Amino acid sequence: MAELQTVSALVTGGQANAGPPLGPTLGPLGVNILQIVNAINEKTKDFEGMKVPVTVTVDKKTKQWTVDVGIPSAAALILKEAGLQKGSGTSGTTWVGDIPIDAVVKVAKLKIDSSYAQDIKSASKEAIGTCLSLGIKINGKNPKEITAEIDADKFDDKFK
Repeated sequence: MAELQTVSALVTGGQANAGPPLGPTLGPLGVNILQIVNAINEKTKDFEGMKVPVTVTVDKKTKQWTVDVGIPSAAALILKEAGLQKGSGTSGTTWVGDIPIDAVVKVAKLKIDSSYAQDIKSASKEAIGTCLSLGIKINGKNPKEITAEIDADKFDDKFK
């Protein structure tokens, strides 16, 4: 019977290291921490600069391990699409960025598995809500206008 220990952490994409939280937790398990850190960095390099949830599962007897990488938050993905480090501190009055509707759909497709949305259209509306709270316009418009356009089936060709 395998005795598994799971370590979950939020790491910066492509920049995990042997320090906390990973090193001190994995060290006592007798595994090669550097190998695990390298595997995490390899798997998270596409999310560079973003906080990425990772789970390392170690079999305490055989010392074998696996790394599972989650998807960064919708906010992190949208900020990346907009090329921003952070959103507006005063959303609704100050706009800090603008992304195309295609970027919203891209984020929705990445997040659909961890979303309660039934389809890409609904997941896109969730992402648009995130844009609103970050102070990011879509196609140059207030996210509320885009939501109304989606409800009027304006972008249905993009949700296929």
